[in-house]
Amino acid sequence: MIRVLMIGPARGVHGGISGVVNNYYEAGLDRKVKLRYIGTMVEGGRLRKLVQAGIAYMRFLPALFGCDIVHVNMASDNSYRRKSIFIRTARKFRKKIVIHQHGGDFETFYRKEQDEKGRERIRRVLRMGDAFLVLAPAWKDFFGEIIGGERITVLPDAIAIPAAYEKSCGNHDVLFLGRLCREKGIGELLLCVPDLVREFPGFHLYLGGIWEDEELRRLAGQDKEHVTWLGWVSGEEKRKWLRRCRILTLPSWFEGQSVSLLEGMANYCGIVAADTGGIPQMILPEKTGLLVPVKDAAALKTGLSRLLREEELCRRLGEAARRKVETEFGIEENMRTLLEIYKKVLSG
Repeated sequence: MIRVLMIGPARGVHGGISGVVNNYYEAGLDRKVKLRYIGTMVEGGRLRKLVQAGIAYMRFLPALFGCDIVHVNMASDNSYRRKSIFIRTARKFRKKIVIHQHGGDFETFYRKEQDEKGRERIRRVLRMGDAFLVLAPAWKDFFGEIIGGERITVLPDAIAIPAAYEKSCGNHDVLFLGRLCREKGIGELLLCVPDLVREFPGFHLYLGGIWEDEELRRLAGQDKEHVTWLGWVSGEEKRKWLRRCRILTLPSWFEGQSVSLLEGMANYCGIVAADTGGIPQMILPEKTGLLVPVKDAAALKTGLSRLLREEELCRRLGEAARRKVETEFGIEENMRTLLEIYKKVLSG
């Protein structure tokens, strides 16, 4: 059995990478390989995160001797900086390395926040991967310029598909799931609320996530009649809201891919999402949902209004989205691909 040492944020962290890792565990990846997971980041202040990174590294060093592959889940910014240390160490120990890139804003980090020496360091680290996994074809093009395309595989996020059911599209409920911050488009989403309330008296926006911006939190709290903060939802509570809400929206400024978007599609939601990152791989305009420009509150409002007004269109797009998830984003097929990547890496 292949021995995999996987690192990434702690599994209890509220975020997309943790969701991906937990989906693998729920699908039984730990029964198909000998899997050990080390959480390198926890939520909290800088000191707590620094301590966790140090503890993770001390656990990582002895674990290297018992593994065949090091699987690194990585985003950009501080996530890259932390993981680069683990990647360099794994290379010194001559371990096979799979780098799994999840971040939606790595291009900004690479092109605009680094000088040429910094970009060269990044290229050197990323080229240490024996395999490099990205979430969408657009990211294969970008990273191909940095490390060459021969080691890059597009491996989209995937989910367990819930059982089929009859979706009700008779309400005016809209759901958002994710980090509640400006980069997820929450500012633009809240700007839409007054107009949508006037057009649809039964309109209600449900926000599932953890607030990262106090100004936005205060703004959302000004209309508790039409905006409800759910906190972080998971498990059966999340499934309840996905089944209930007619629309799921994701107006992110940038996005690698999105597990919450896949969950909305799997639950027949009409989708209104930003045209960025890996989202167009999932949402085909007028076929599996609606795409709107980034940071465009007016276009977002128009898209939401259209699906709230046209019940049959919302139903048709939701059913098509469900079919797309079933055929392209199921966790079982994703896991089979990952296992083949592991085998290929070990075969050299």
